[in-house]
Amino acid sequence: MKMNTYVNFAGKCKEALQYYEKHLGGKIQTMMTFDQMPEPKQVPPGLEKGVLHARIMIGDTPLMASDGPHVEPMRSAYLSLSVDSNDEAERIYMALSDGGEIFMKMEETFFAHRFAQFRDKFGINWMIIHEKPMGPPA
Repeated sequence: MKMNTYVNFAGKCKEALQYYEKHLGGKIQTMMTFDQMPEPKQVPPGLEKGVLHARIMIGDTPLMASDGPHVEPMRSAYLSLSVDSNDEAERIYMALSDGGEIFMKMEETFFAHRFAQFRDKFGINWMIIHEKPMGPPA
C-alpha cells in the first residue's frame, strides 16, 4: 500500500506547481486541464483552463493536485519538508512563505536546528524542518 497527498486549489494549481517546481527542485510529470477532458465534458463554470489533474515529484515524493470549485484552504494538515541543512531550510522558507501567513517563524527548537510552520500564498500549509538527532524513546 502507498499513500499519496492530493491538494486542491481554487484556480491557481498550475501557478502553484510551477512555483514549487522552481523553488523545490520538483518536476511536474503531468498536467491536464478541464478543457482537455474527453467528451462528455463536465467542466465546472469558470474552470475551463483550470487543472483537472496534475502530479509533481518533489524529491522522491509525488504530490497530486487539481483546481476545483468551492475549494477551502487547508486548515489542520501540513505538507512537511525535511531538509539536510540550515541553509536549505532558510532558502525554502523564504521562497514558500513569501506572500503567505507565518504561524511559527523559522528558528531553532529543542527538536530541530531549523523549524517553521506557515501557509503559502496558494493556501497550502507547510512545515520545514532540519531535525536534530534525537535519542531512542524512553
